[in-house]
Amino acid sequence: MSKNKKLVESITSRDVDFSQWYTDLCLKAELMDYSNTQGFIIYRPLGYGIWENIQNYLNNEFRKTGHQNVYMPMLIPESLFQKEKDHVSGFAPETAMVTTTGVENLSERLIIRPTSEVLFGTHYSKIVKSYRDLPKMYNQWCSVVRWEKTTRPFLRGKEFLWQEGHTVHATAEEAKKETHQMLEVYDKLGKELLAIPFVTGRKTDKEKFAGALETYAIEALMHDGQALQSGTSHYFGNEFAHAFDIKFLNDKNELEYAYQTSWGVSTRLIGAIIMVHGDDNGLVLPPYVAPTQVVIVPIRPNEEVLSAVKQIENELSDKFRVFVDDSDKSPGWKFSEHEMKGVPLRIEIGPRDLENGQVVVTFRHNYEKHTVALTDLHKFVEDGLKTMHEAMYQKALEATTSRTYEAKSYDEFKAFLKQGGYIKMSTCGEEAEIQIKEETGATARVILDEPLLTENCPVTGKKATQTILFARAY
Repeated sequence: MSKNKKLVESITSRDVDFSQWYTDLCLKAELMDYSNTQGFIIYRPLGYGIWENIQNYLNNEFRKTGHQNVYMPMLIPESLFQKEKDHVSGFAPETAMVTTTGVENLSERLIIRPTSEVLFGTHYSKIVKSYRDLPKMYNQWCSVVRWEKTTRPFLRGKEFLWQEGHTVHATAEEAKKETHQMLEVYDKLGKELLAIPFVTGRKTDKEKFAGALETYAIEALMHDGQALQSGTSHYFGNEFAHAFDIKFLNDKNELEYAYQTSWGVSTRLIGAIIMVHGDDNGLVLPPYVAPTQVVIVPIRPNEEVLSAVKQIENELSDKFRVFVDDSDKSPGWKFSEHEMKGVPLRIEIGPRDLENGQVVVTFRHNYEKHTVALTDLHKFVEDGLKTMHEAMYQKALEATTSRTYEAKSYDEFKAFLKQGGYIKMSTCGEEAEIQIKEETGATARVILDEPLLTENCPVTGKKATQTILFARAY
């Protein structure tokens, strides 16, 4: 571990004040900055680069599953938005409105989109006429605005970035299959890119998206023992189709309503990466999502060393994202800076290393150092990044498993909750959920496809009907 602490002196220890540690890290690692508009953040190159790599991964998965990217307008006429608000009781987010051109007032106020169901629904009602037009499987990458009262970088803001998929199908079976397929894509994203083990499952009726018949979620457990809902996939049935008049002629020439889904993840995933993997020296980025995977630091560089650095860069850049730090900062400063920014792998080379035909390689996640022959470097980096990803995933999985408890009494539930983590408990349903939330602050994350732990609900004493995963959550 670097002994140079100039860059990390102001970071609060993760186990002393997790909330302050998180904020310190977001700023100190240069992931974001606060803008002049309260609640709106600036995505700096490192933060946006992480988001771009998430986009690249998901776009590849979306293409495999037959989805197409589109873009809908950011402004929605108030009368059109009201149609959705009236239909979906309980979904009325605080919205920002455009009311004037600056010269004259608009004849109708325009909503800055908080979500796009209304836009997709209206569009589908125009272009879907026959079963031959189906399915339509669209996705868009955009920002949305919701006037949140309390904000925190990446986790909750007045504006955030996301992708929102909206699909329309001829049958309920097709739509349900789509809902589950996209949940699996998100789960795979955690395993293959983010090194985060998600728990997946159906939300309870109380926690599902207003207007959906079924909502499924990916949940992640943060270092402080709180859960983070990291993405959702919704089955709408034909509820929205009725509202927006999305009808088609089936193969029997009969008119019927279509079936829809919606699914999305957002820049909340950046917050999850920070809180699952980070440490007191800064970010620890999973190697496949890291904008820079390898940093090369020349030590006491002369002409021969710089020539060797250029050659190493050229050889590695065919497969990896490489940055050469040839700035005039001291090596110790550079080590500390790149540790703070979570660069997965650091290569050091100086005159003596060059004489011996070797380099020194240091891994960010465990600070292990290795002396590697130049001839073996490419394979070492490839194998090392793979090993690092697997180690980070397993560490996160073990942390999640070790902090998942089974409660057979309400007192036991409360005791586990103080420790932080997931708690499985069999309950009678919404009555117990409401009481648990009011008395402990914990909420139902997902319904588990597991046997009942107790015959009766520990909260109400009534017959238990399902086993639910609970946690306090962001």
